[in-house]
Amino acid sequence: QVQLVESGGGLVQAGGSLRLSCAASGRTFSNYVLGWFRQGPGMEREFVGRINWSGGNTYYGDSVKGRFTISRDNAKNTVDLQMNSLKPEDTAVYRCAARTEDQPFFSSWGQGIQVTVSS
Repeated sequence: QVQLVESGGGLVQAGGSLRLSCAASGRTFSNYVLGWFRQGPGMEREFVGRINWSGGNTYYGDSVKGRFTISRDNAKNTVDLQMNSLKPEDTAVYRCAARTEDQPFFSSWGQGIQVTVSS
């Protein structure tokens, strides 16, 4: 069970950028696929993106493709989410998550952090 803690977030103007960071504890961080999810007001959880253990394979949800970028630093046990060209509909609580490469579900989750994009 890896422990995940998000940081960053806040209020940003539409069209602006924001960078979220997720710090993970444990020695096995490099073995995990890391993902970002979000849940907006009155909405269900939505997949944002994920990155494999080597950092060479990424995948993004359609709503953020081309605007958001996931990166990881295994030496520092962190995964970041760079968010550009932000829109009001990006407003949500963002959570990082972790799973092993062959697991179908993300089993470890951060507490979540608020991102609010104003018009």
